Amino acid sequence: MASRLNASYVSIFQRFCDVVAIYWSLYIVFKINHLPINNQTLLALLSIVSIFQLIGGLTDFYRSWRGISLLNELISCFKNISLSIIIFYLITLFFTNISLIVVLDLFVCLVLFMGTLRIGVRLTYSLFFRLFDKSKNVIVIGDSVKAKKLFSDLNTSKWTGYNPIGLFSFKNNYNRLDFQGDIDDVVKKVKSNSIGKVYIVIDKYNLKEVESLLEMLADSTCSTIIIPDLFNFNFLYSRVEDINGTPVIPLFDTRINGINNFLKRSADICFASIILLLISPLLVFISIAIKLNSTGPVFFKQIRYGLNGKSILVYKFRTMSVMENGTEVKQAVKNDPRVTSVGRILRKTSLDELPQFFNVIIGNMSVVGPRPHAVAHNEEYRKLITGYMLRHKVKPGITGLAQIKGWRGETDTLDKMEKRIECDLEYIRTWSILLDIKIIFLTIFHGFINKAAY
Repeated sequence: MASRLNASYVSIFQRFCDVVAIYWSLYIVFKINHLPINNQTLLALLSIVSIFQLIGGLTDFYRSWRGISLLNELISCFKNISLSIIIFYLITLFFTNISLIVVLDLFVCLVLFMGTLRIGVRLTYSLFFRLFDKSKNVIVIGDSVKAKKLFSDLNTSKWTGYNPIGLFSFKNNYNRLDFQGDIDDVVKKVKSNSIGKVYIVIDKYNLKEVESLLEMLADSTCSTIIIPDLFNFNFLYSRVEDINGTPVIPLFDTRINGINNFLKRSADICFASIILLLISPLLVFISIAIKLNSTGPVFFKQIRYGLNGKSILVYKFRTMSVMENGTEVKQAVKNDPRVTSVGRILRKTSLDELPQFFNVIIGNMSVVGPRPHAVAHNEEYRKLITGYMLRHKVKPGITGLAQIKGWRGETDTLDKMEKRIECDLEYIRTWSILLDIKIIFLTIFHGFINKAAY
């Protein structure tokens, strides 16, 4: 409970400082732009407070910053300010005549003031714990990579009042370069009442040792926290939940639920509608080119796995002289004779994917997400790659993280597909609206033309 209160105090202090930064920024903007203080401008400008707090809630901005570097915190501040200002400006376009210059002034002030106050929060807490010697000695016990990372993260959290004094091993023959001792050393330190908190990283190799250690810790006043390192599972989005007092940890889950699902779907509809309107002449031109180049339909419909592994029909421009959609689908290779001359251009530039914006409007695809694979390939790779089917926890997308990182086109070796799946799972694990915007932006400049696309 003490750690929760500590985290809450930090979060409350940060929220207060953010509101102060917003009001300071508003005051400066009013002064330098000589804005009249009337109900319309005051209501419009003060709405930035509500927008920023709303964005902060959606992006988990006010989570515990323990273990996160100052640079990453400032980057997160910048992202939230940017998104808030964009939304704020779009709203003011309909209700006020506030100029873009005023909005940009507000953006600059917010970045400067909020960044300064965030640094100030850390310095204030750090100074408090030093002056009053209130830091709590903590130790980490575990032999896994996760244990080492936890100890490293705690070392960057000294400003919150934590003083990590060592990483300890469950083994007697531990590496003295990596560990400060073993379980016997932990027992001695705990009995000396010099330790305030113990973090125990549990894995499949230390279950018996953990049981006896917990019995010993139960006979002390030391706070004990358990971190499960669950057999090296590839987590998607995990968090601790509570079911009537019983803590549970979902392992294979996604953050695209509830309001996040609504936001993503709304963004998909808006973006896909605008794109289809803009590219409608191009769609007509490509359709005519396909009909003149070869016999067959303009569109190619293929069954693929969608959300939760359910079958969907994905639309593409036909680029081959064949219509493979069975239990065996051969991937396109370099100089593939099945690919038509027009189809080769379409595949090289990814223009064959444009009809999938209709899939987005229908609702069985998203603009950003893991690329949908042919059913035959799904059934093949799910047997070869652990966690392959987890990519279907979200809707498939027209573009994705794997595509902007260069893992598109032919997957002639297993390691290429593994890299693609790693990117897909990383996307699901770290999803945010900002990440979607980043992927769309990078796709425009880097993702369409690729030498690996045949």
